[in-house]
Amino acid sequence: MNHGKWVRQELRELSKSLGFSYAPTQEIKSRLARIRAGMEKQEIAALLVIQKMNHYYLSGMTQDGFLFIPLEGKPLLMIKRELERAKVESPIQDIVALRSVREMPTLIQNHCGKIPKRLGLEMDVLPVKDYFKFHKLFPKAKFLDVSSILREARKIKSSLEIDLMRKAGKIGKKVYQKAKKILKKGMTEIEFGGLLEAVAKKYGHEGLLRVRSLNYEAYTWHVLSGPTGGIVSQSDSPMGGLGLSPAFPVGASLKKMRAHEPILVDFGTCFHGYQADETRMFSIGKMKQKFIDAYNACKEIHDTVLKETRPGTDCEAIFMKTLKLAEKLGYKDSYLGPPGLQTRFIAHGIGLELNELPFIAQGQSYPLEEGMTFAVEPKIVFPGEGSVGLENTVLVTKNGYEILTPIEQKIFQV
Repeated sequence: MNHGKWVRQELRELSKSLGFSYAPTQEIKSRLARIRAGMEKQEIAALLVIQKMNHYYLSGMTQDGFLFIPLEGKPLLMIKRELERAKVESPIQDIVALRSVREMPTLIQNHCGKIPKRLGLEMDVLPVKDYFKFHKLFPKAKFLDVSSILREARKIKSSLEIDLMRKAGKIGKKVYQKAKKILKKGMTEIEFGGLLEAVAKKYGHEGLLRVRSLNYEAYTWHVLSGPTGGIVSQSDSPMGGLGLSPAFPVGASLKKMRAHEPILVDFGTCFHGYQADETRMFSIGKMKQKFIDAYNACKEIHDTVLKETRPGTDCEAIFMKTLKLAEKLGYKDSYLGPPGLQTRFIAHGIGLELNELPFIAQGQSYPLEEGMTFAVEPKIVFPGEGSVGLENTVLVTKNGYEILTPIEQKIFQV
């Protein structure tokens, strides 16, 4: 047995014994077909995939390399590192080694007999330096942005993707159930969150929540207690938390949690790349009635969104309805953030990344579709005092919705 074959066999046996799940060939073919339909509409001859989550979506692996997708013919995986793992993890048939990016034109020429004249790139995330590099590699090609094609293709989840998100949601349920036993007076926010992450990782949480963005980083969780819940920071969210320093001014801090204050736990779980995002409220002893009333308002807004969730409902219309309801309930100036810093969305798409389509938000006037998944998160913020909220990951079904994050929707008092 040659070395490569031996490595592949060992990888298959070990990964199978540890519960790895690989994308079936038919799943990848279906995804490629959707991408090619978008390419055909825009008259794009080929697509060069660089971004990691698009790689995973279209090839089933995230090894270092490039995926070349011609409009017609087989795709080509060009792998810098690690070739043998790519051959195990991806159902793509044509996988070759790439020692240098300078070899790419030759590999593509050998694969499909020509260099495409109209080549698609992910210009929403592609570094400028790399863009100019590709210009030198393919001097006669016209480059076009295919980011919208990829985002559109990924917005509808397959049964395989939904199942992985359900599994992420079940891990989240175990985290919140354990949280009730872990939380103690005097524990710091960062300590509490770290212990919850350890619970999640025990059940397969990958420890990452990916975001399609430049300069956006976050833990996979937030723990905000009392006044830190009223602090806004750099992230586009109703509240940001204090964080640990100006270098990372978001999320949990070294503040000790006290009795009777609201403790907001926003925990996102990732299983085989797919995410489930949820928020629940905790308190050590009973919270002040002010926060309980605000939480009940969040619950009413949350349930109103779910009542409107079905194929064909306009995303912007749902959001505008929540604004009116928040005002009616007396929270106009604290709904989705403090005055002047309120966010303009109540739900974001979720899947391989936190900011996929759809957005239930101002300016996002398009219909919900069966198979979309989003995280709905009404939150109310009181600067200097605290914040409350509720969040669930939701699937749009044929006639309504399914909640993929199954922990109880209540205030957990310890």
